Amino acid sequence: MKIPKGLQPLIDDGVIDEVVRSLKSGKEATVYLVRAGAHVRCAKVYRDMAQRSFQRRAQYQEGRKVRGSRETRAMSRSTHFGRREQEQEWKNAEVDALYRLVAAGVRVPRPIGYFNDVLVMELVTDAAGNPAPRLSEVALTPEVALEHHGFLMRQIARMLCLGLIHGDLSEFNVLLAPQGPVIIDFPQVVNAAGNNAAFAMLERDVNNIRSTLGRFAPQLLQTEFAREMWSLYEQGELHPEAPLTGVVVRNEAPANAGSVLQVIDDAREEAIRRRLGRNDDPGYPT
Repeated sequence: MKIPKGLQPLIDDGVIDEVVRSLKSGKEATVYLVRAGAHVRCAKVYRDMAQRSFQRRAQYQEGRKVRGSRETRAMSRSTHFGRREQEQEWKNAEVDALYRLVAAGVRVPRPIGYFNDVLVMELVTDAAGNPAPRLSEVALTPEVALEHHGFLMRQIARMLCLGLIHGDLSEFNVLLAPQGPVIIDFPQVVNAAGNNAAFAMLERDVNNIRSTLGRFAPQLLQTEFAREMWSLYEQGELHPEAPLTGVVVRNEAPANAGSVLQVIDDAREEAIRRRLGRNDDPGYPT
């Protein structure tokens, strides 16, 4: 096939030897099947900012660390330099996340390297060596659906232990390898501690997987793993081997309006006493 512009430098530098074919084209990037020596791998070529359609990007980037105060100011002012830095930060986020996730034992594609804005990764395959199917493309027995769900919940929890939330997880970015599910696509990865929408994104990720696998195992539809994980995370009690049940006991007792009003009245009276006390002080200006 014709060599895409973004991959020509990798061929020139000997990073890859051949572009086999396009594997997947999405809103953020195009993934190609490439050959490097005896190995077949993936090369993810990110689209330029002007070519992308992914919405609400700023919401995902909230709380991410950037290199320094100069870059932060430039990004907030949307200067030419700031937009360039923001673009680079968006692309680097996936690379950094993959290295951290692999080191923590999360099942994601192993990154090979990042060259000229192209991410080269291992190819996730099925038992025959072909590109692995997405979760959206397969039918499952209830037993296998439950197994995949349990595994994915532990993977999401392990990610949260690192302070990371996928942010766009669904049946379309989970691949099914012979060893089990593999999570892909992390450019929008969310900083759990620094993003005000972190829990909402975690809950959406978890519930997307719940809805998909709940089609095969309906008992999953009653689970609340996101709330359980988040509660443990907020209390500092979430760890990779923390047992998860998906059961959350909600406090549904009606609020005691009288107690709330009493607290408000007490606070008001205390404020009045302080003000009157200050006005009685001869040294206090009136």
